[in-house]
Amino acid sequence: MINSLLILFIFVPILVLILLALNLLLAVHRPDTEKLSPYECGFTPIYGQTRSQFSVHFYIVAILFLVFDLEILLLYPISVTLYQVSAYGFTIAIIFFSVLTIGFVFELGKGVLKFTDHKSKIV
Repeated sequence: MINSLLILFIFVPILVLILLALNLLLAVHRPDTEKLSPYECGFTPIYGQTRSQFSVHFYIVAILFLVFDLEILLLYPISVTLYQVSAYGFTIAIIFFSVLTIGFVFELGKGVLKFTDHKSKIV
């Protein structure tokens, strides 16, 4: 008898191929200049400036925000079930939040959250 995992590994790729083929056959193809341009923001690219450097600091801050946003997500179930989890659950929660707090203090110490203008620095 075929188990459900084997069906999943057979059925999902076949379904994906069928849906991709239907999309290629039935979808309307109307390319225009905006869709074909490398910039989707509406600005026309300036020739020779497509390889300029950019700061990844915003992305680092966004990832850190997601980590600490998930911390708040985990805080709610612990606070709701605090009477049911006993002292063991409370201890585990305190350890978890202590590790996250130590990580946050480490980030502050390393200066990850400081915004500086890299263009104004003298090299």
